Amino acid sequence: MGNILPMNIIETLILALVLAELFEAITQRSDTLYEVIQKLYKYYEKSIFLFFVMQPSFYVILFASLLTGVLNISMVFLLALKIFDMFYKMELVKKVFIAEDIPQELAQMLAWKMPSWFFLIGLSIYPVLLYYALI
Repeated sequence: MGNILPMNIIETLILALVLAELFEAITQRSDTLYEVIQKLYKYYEKSIFLFFVMQPSFYVILFASLLTGVLNISMVFLLALKIFDMFYKMELVKKVFIAEDIPQELAQMLAWKMPSWFFLIGLSIYPVLLYYALI
């Protein structure tokens, strides 16, 4: 059995993740997936580093893992989800705006209307997963 972390550290890390997820939800909020990718492309176009900086929840989770020394299956799963999310968005940006090679199925998917609560899914999932990884 590992070390038990003080609750104030866990609460602070979860609060930091909630704030990072809110930041991402606000900056990526759009009506369609195409508009989300378009916003991300603007960051990518300026600098790939800016693109990565606009994904702060990944860094909060990475910091939580490094600070606490926790690298259990839950933490690895959480990090893998965030890495997959970032690189999937980057691949969509490359495919849509750089290569300009959009298959018909992808074009239809990009045009789907997204409900306003869609951007809060990360806010409801990632803090809970971080809590379970840290306890």
